[in-house]
Amino acid sequence: MKGVILAGGLGTRLRPLTLVTNKHLLPVYDQPMVYYPIRCLVNAGIDEVMIVTGGDHAGDFLKLLKNGKELGVRHLEYAYQEGEGGIADALKLAHDFADGGKVCVVLGDNIVQYTIKRAADAFAQQATGAKVLLKPVDDPQRFGVARFEGGKVAEVIEKPKNPPSNLAVTGIYFYDYDVFDICQTLTPSGRGELEITDVNNAYLNRGDLTVDVLPGWWTDAGTFESLYRAATLVAEGGANLNDIPDDAIAAAGEELRRAGGATQAV
Repeated sequence: MKGVILAGGLGTRLRPLTLVTNKHLLPVYDQPMVYYPIRCLVNAGIDEVMIVTGGDHAGDFLKLLKNGKELGVRHLEYAYQEGEGGIADALKLAHDFADGGKVCVVLGDNIVQYTIKRAADAFAQQATGAKVLLKPVDDPQRFGVARFEGGKVAEVIEKPKNPPSNLAVTGIYFYDYDVFDICQTLTPSGRGELEITDVNNAYLNRGDLTVDVLPGWWTDAGTFESLYRAATLVAEGGANLNDIPDDAIAAAGEELRRAGGATQAV
């Protein structure tokens, strides 16, 4: 399985900082933001990585990361996204890189407390389809949210006014190679973008989507508030920790059960 980090976008919610650099190169505590998704993948045993970026500061990723060896990456590639076509549009650029295999896609501003290796290993054993990782949030209206029926996800709803649960789809996705065919069938949303929620629902509609809940904390870092929160969480206890306490796994499982799901936490 290979890893794809989506690190494009204009970062408008972090202006004026992003007038002079890409959002994913901003510091989160003592490291550049992009280090965290890279280590998330490497700690899960995924050491072939593509970074998809764009804009005026794309070259700065090469200056910072070089070939990725210092972060444990065995093979690092870069792709350039022109314009603002959305997450699914950026993912299409990894078609050749994936080379017929599975991919783990991480949004470049997502940071987790614990390793995702359990989820990666589970997906490696999953014959086909996709897996998404969920996490309870206080403001589910900002995210794609899972609706459950009969212990299974029935639908992923993008930014619902009346959320059916508080379990948001995090920016960590596992897909088989079919994802690239699915991306080709998408039409732009009202925002003019190809939405990753449509990809997830396509897998769901064919009965090929599994879900789990992340143990520990998860945050993005795309606003000043969440950037501050991410830096504080990392400063207090670190990120991408390999040892997951049993009580954190149990708590994640309970969060899923409360929302109506029956899959085990990862």
